[in-house]
Amino acid sequence: MIAAGLALAGPAVLVSSSLPSAAPAQVQATATSDSRVPMLSATIVARYPHDRTAFTEGLLWHDGALYESTGQERQSDVRRVSLKDGKILAKARIDPAQFGEGLALWKDQLVSLTWHDGIAHRWDVRTLKPKGQNRYTGEGWGLTSDGVSLLQSDGSPDIISRDPLTLAERKRVAVTIDGRPLRDINELEYVHGALLANVWHTGFLVRIDPATGKVTAVIDLRPLVAEVAASDPEAVLNGIAWDAKADRLFVTGKYWPTLFEIKIAATPQ
Repeated sequence: MIAAGLALAGPAVLVSSSLPSAAPAQVQATATSDSRVPMLSATIVARYPHDRTAFTEGLLWHDGALYESTGQERQSDVRRVSLKDGKILAKARIDPAQFGEGLALWKDQLVSLTWHDGIAHRWDVRTLKPKGQNRYTGEGWGLTSDGVSLLQSDGSPDIISRDPLTLAERKRVAVTIDGRPLRDINELEYVHGALLANVWHTGFLVRIDPATGKVTAVIDLRPLVAEVAASDPEAVLNGIAWDAKADRLFVTGKYWPTLFEIKIAATPQ
């Protein structure tokens, strides 16, 4: 989300708890034997090529292809990608001055966020031609849809529900793990009625109850991080896509050469 050397400067957020926020490094520590949050493993089902130059911010699956948004000024774009060989099938460039962020599908349009410009771009999902823009306040990080609203992260512990047509804010829910707000929620995907989210600069996903904000599981993807063995500290786990028809889950990372299809364990191991 944030390029190397830059500090997080998101909007102030009121959290309905006096307890300190859980730092990303504490996600693993909270999922211990004395925690209410289970730690789940994941099995690698398949590996696919991924563009190692893509600074992946958003990822989704639609109509037989992956759609991906990438970040970094002068390099940000929205693209349609072949799963089989990782080739870019179509691409739309974002304004060079803007830093691309999360991506979601709403009806026949893709909606892509920008980090600190407050602009959401709309693209025709078939042609990737621009279809307009919306304004929003605060930082843009991850984005997904639950079929009713667009759900956004901004680096704070909050998940923001937005009107899918205007991006007007509807409500906020604070994400908590063992009663503590969890910040640095990044890329989002809505899967089987729950939110899956990357936690920035960690090798973990968290599963979130969107109604309460409670983390109901931590998914350990550190073996994938270890396999990729990226030397760039910003080449972090980021990007979640769900193929609802085939019930397939894909994950990747920024500058990763591999996209993984995984299966999350049903119970702790």
